[in-house]
Amino acid sequence: MSLHAAAVAALAGWRAPSVEQEALRRDFLAHLAAHPDALSKQGPTAHLTASCVVLDPAGEQVLLTHHAKGDFWVQFGGHLEPGDADLAAGALREAREESGLDDVTLLTGDPVDLNRHALPSAFGRCTEHLDTLFVAVAPAGAVPRVSDESHDVAWWPVDALPADAVSDLPGRLGRVVELVRSRAAAGG
Repeated sequence: MSLHAAAVAALAGWRAPSVEQEALRRDFLAHLAAHPDALSKQGPTAHLTASCVVLDPAGEQVLLTHHAKGDFWVQFGGHLEPGDADLAAGALREAREESGLDDVTLLTGDPVDLNRHALPSAFGRCTEHLDTLFVAVAPAGAVPRVSDESHDVAWWPVDALPADAVSDLPGRLGRVVELVRSRAAAGG
């Protein structure tokens, strides 16, 4: 299955948790239908991307990157690559590459949030991301390493994010933390 087909299948089968998320899911599917190259940096100026929130096992700390191009704190993520089997694999690859942690594992293979956002001019011809957010967990005590795409990588309390975090991060993070904590409470 091609990466484009895998992205369509993932979004077509995803059960959106809200009316707003359902509208985004439909928009993303329409964008994929209109642009067979929507997952490529060389495609349209709006790209489908995959990102990953990395939490500690208790869901109390979030690992963020201070993005070099954007000059803000944000979850790991970016463009998909031809070797990615699907959106989840792309999100996990980005999290591992940008955090320096090889033992990060996805909590679920399904997205937990969709987000459409404009990009500053530092991102070049890419003007908009249609982002699919996944959640992963790192082992307790994991020590990240800064990649060449970041100024810094650091753990933050989920309820005390840095002042220069992207503005929509607190809202997006809320649903992710609930998911991790509910699974931890259930013993899984």
